[in-house]
Amino acid sequence: MATSHSATTRRVNTLPLISPAVFVLLVWATVPLAMTLWFSFQRYNLLNPSMTGFAGIDNYKSLLTDSTLWTAMLNTLILVVSVLVITVVLGTLLAVLFDQEFFGRGIARLLIIAPFFMMPTVSALIWKNLMLHPVNGFVASVMRMAGLEAIDWFGNWPMTSVVLIVSWQWVPFALLIFLTAIQSLDQEQKEAARMDGARSFQIFFFIILPHLRRATSVVIMIETIFFLSIFAEIFVTTSGGPGLATTNLAFLIYIRSLLEYDVGSASAGGVIAIVLANIVAIFLVRTIARTLEA
Repeated sequence: MATSHSATTRRVNTLPLISPAVFVLLVWATVPLAMTLWFSFQRYNLLNPSMTGFAGIDNYKSLLTDSTLWTAMLNTLILVVSVLVITVVLGTLLAVLFDQEFFGRGIARLLIIAPFFMMPTVSALIWKNLMLHPVNGFVASVMRMAGLEAIDWFGNWPMTSVVLIVSWQWVPFALLIFLTAIQSLDQEQKEAARMDGARSFQIFFFIILPHLRRATSVVIMIETIFFLSIFAEIFVTTSGGPGLATTNLAFLIYIRSLLEYDVGSASAGGVIAIVLANIVAIFLVRTIARTLEA
């Protein structure tokens, strides 16, 4: 009884200490959300100050009946799924490779992980000006040396270019997670499989891949949440174009708010993005919970 009473006393005594932090976090999270909800129901355009008043659901109706929104959502889906597939597949293969002993493995690991710690804006500038530039880029120089015509990647293959840049940034993250998971695998299990005559691809498909199931779920959840809000790579390289070819939901909200100054419509788009992100997050969390229980 004395122990229980002392624990209760400690919890009560710490309450005044953590209350300010909890309050700040609560305000930090709820005030922007409340303001976004408020403006989404208002007629508020910075280019037309006379346009004021309660709009009801007009902003949502206008946005949901606009084909631009559905194009942006489709582009978001293509971008997220494409990068997820590339990062999971390449991350798994590279993790298996870097789990092996070879000369210079430490330096190779450092180099392969480096892109993940690079700012998205810097990464996009490197790919735009040094790698994929149609005149002075490295890829264009290699193609001309091979007798091929250089390609304007951001003009002819804009979505592919953005997917390539984002994948280059996030493959190291998947590699780190998968490599950690592989190194936690019992080595005696693999040795026993080899002694039973199992080949390398059989060990990969029947031992390593099942062991990576939980790690794969974690990678997919974390990356999906970040990929839904990709902006810097698109802003620096294609500006959402040509046309709407690379305009995702985050960039559409930017267009409506900071280019068209339509705060009401942009706020409605933000609310839609929040709802979609929460639906995806709930689905992923439940999927991972089922995976962990299994």
